Amino acid sequence: MSIALDPLDRKILDVLQRDSSRSLDDIAREVGASKTPVWNRIRKLKDAGVIRGEVALLDPEKIGLDACFFVLIRTSQHDKDWLERFLGAIRRRPEVLEAHRLAGDIDYILKVRVPNPKAYDDFYRALISEVSIFNVTSTLSMEEMKSTTALPLPADAE
Repeated sequence: MSIALDPLDRKILDVLQRDSSRSLDDIAREVGASKTPVWNRIRKLKDAGVIRGEVALLDPEKIGLDACFFVLIRTSQHDKDWLERFLGAIRRRPEVLEAHRLAGDIDYILKVRVPNPKAYDDFYRALISEVSIFNVTSTLSMEEMKSTTALPLPADAE
């Protein structure tokens, strides 16, 4: 369920998405408000779950994770036990950055970061040893052309 965001909320969220380490003074100055209302808004947005956390974004290549694979998974099993094993397997693997259940011919897609293709093969072998998968198609990203964690902040419908 979404919550209503006013223009000041959206300005604050925009600033925080770009750099949440900025001081309250900097944020207030950029959004054109004083510190106390900005601090209260940030607290309100955290309490409402709009702001889920604050993290440091790392450059994967600078820490040796040069290969990004997208893994398309089809399964012939859709029962609760299989799903629990699958969720457990992907949640235990730090290589899995994202996992989505899809509509259409493909059941799941994973975004996997590893140092190299050999490490991906190790990941793949570990995954299929934990859960039965009907079909896996893996694609290696040759170039990351856009990557952002910033969400678009649409204006409220009027």
